[in-house]
Amino acid sequence: MENRRIVVIAIAAFILGGLLIWFLKPSVTSESMADHQHAEAEVGQMWTCSMHPQVMQPEPGDCPLCGMDLIPAEAGADGLAPDQFKMTENAMALANIQTTVVGSGNHEQGLTLSGKIKENEEANTVQASYFDGRVERLNINAMGDNIRKGQLLATIYSPQLVAAQQELLTAASLKASQPALYKAVKNKLKLLKLTERQIKVIEFAGEVRENFPVYATVSGTVTEKLVDQGDYIKQGQPLFKVANLNSVWAVFDAYESQVSSLNVGQKIEVKTNAFPNKPYQATISFIDPMLNNSTRTVQVRVVLNNAKGELKPGMFVSGVISRSASATNETIVIPSSAVLWTGERSLVYVKASKDEPIFEMREVTLGNRVGENYSIVSGLQNGEEIVTNGTFTVDAAAQLQGKRSMMNRHTTAPSDENLGLSVEIQNGLKEVFEDYFKLKDALVGSKEKEASDLLGKVLTKLEMLPLTNLNNKAKDYLKMSVHSLKQMRQSNNLDQQRAHFVNLNEALVPLVKGIEEVSSTVYVQRCPMANNNQGAMWLSDEKEVRNPYYGDMMLTCGSVIDSLRTSQ
Repeated sequence: MENRRIVVIAIAAFILGGLLIWFLKPSVTSESMADHQHAEAEVGQMWTCSMHPQVMQPEPGDCPLCGMDLIPAEAGADGLAPDQFKMTENAMALANIQTTVVGSGNHEQGLTLSGKIKENEEANTVQASYFDGRVERLNINAMGDNIRKGQLLATIYSPQLVAAQQELLTAASLKASQPALYKAVKNKLKLLKLTERQIKVIEFAGEVRENFPVYATVSGTVTEKLVDQGDYIKQGQPLFKVANLNSVWAVFDAYESQVSSLNVGQKIEVKTNAFPNKPYQATISFIDPMLNNSTRTVQVRVVLNNAKGELKPGMFVSGVISRSASATNETIVIPSSAVLWTGERSLVYVKASKDEPIFEMREVTLGNRVGENYSIVSGLQNGEEIVTNGTFTVDAAAQLQGKRSMMNRHTTAPSDENLGLSVEIQNGLKEVFEDYFKLKDALVGSKEKEASDLLGKVLTKLEMLPLTNLNNKAKDYLKMSVHSLKQMRQSNNLDQQRAHFVNLNEALVPLVKGIEEVSSTVYVQRCPMANNNQGAMWLSDEKEVRNPYYGDMMLTCGSVIDSLRTSQ
């Protein structure tokens, strides 16, 4: 009986325990799953810096480059193409990075020139005196006076003309017996610009006129008065300069880089500040064949109809030369601020995603420069979005993330190239070795101040190398080396110096490998883990690997991949 009671109690306890487990199971499972998911989130979450997006750490803390608090890295930063990189919205805002859609019409689709209204020199004349004398009376006393042909301008006393009139009266009395003499004297007066009517009046009156009138031979506006009343003048001396302002010139200054876009006969729309809503349609009539050496400009001339006298010489004008509709549709124009130029390559940064700040470098072929814009021959398509402000900041972010950039066109060791370096360049590069090796050792030892001091010495020696007689590839490498050293000098800490040291060696190693012989062995070494696991090279005067990118952290990470031929 006692055993039976024990069995019943055991069965009841078992059932009760099972029921208890059943009731508690949902809450325990939920809590466990939540804990597990949280743990997974903690493991998968990465932290970055808003100013240095290349920094990625598995836990929160301070940025090792600037000391700012790290923020959670945005999801979706993974899975990018090899040449793409991402920036945070905060970093873009702080750097004022702006983008523009190519072909969106935000850029000026024409060439704008500035100039002035000038007199049409082809219509200018000079009113001169045709005989010697003294100005007894001047009827035009101010510049700007309008005159008409036949108007009395001045009265002149001329002994020369008095003598010629006396000869006429004498010859007239002998006209029947000596007609040749009469004709010769009459022609002499005509050469003094007396009209047939004036000669007949003198002959009919039989008297000599002492003060003789001077009449305008052209109509126009007096632009300069060259004599005053009472002045003695010589035959042929100018009295007035007269301009016909029924037509004027608009003369523009075109910069040297704009000349290729200009042609005689090209249509141009001219606007003035005086009449901003009244454009004048014209064509280019003349392009100066000579360049002004002081201003580096070429004068472009347009003839404008000015029958109403609205256009005054001296007015400022602007001219817009529009491209044809077909050219506008076919040609992509981008602002010059979007272009990075290395001497051999022209680069822009394309926004690869409409919704996220993901960028990639793109090489483009430039056409003509039109004002502050460049036309694009190849490399871009309408509708693509490019960086137009803050391009250098984006390029710096690409360099620090180990992506292709202006100064970092390779991510692996470049193949051997025949740069054809002159003996002078080779000797100059050899002189760089000593300071370079000291710089490398300073980075190995994490000696930031010593590295900063040595940067100037290496930079000075590289800048002294002449660019003449270098092919484009060698020039490109030399410019890249100098640029990288300058960026290292501007860096705030050792990590940034090491990041730019990657770019320096991408350019310097190919140059050094162009040296035919060295006195002692120079080793080319490479660490596959540097440069965000994309690998980075450096030069060394010892075979033992001492890594400048990690120092004591991974001192021996790397291997010798090449060496320079010695003279031994």
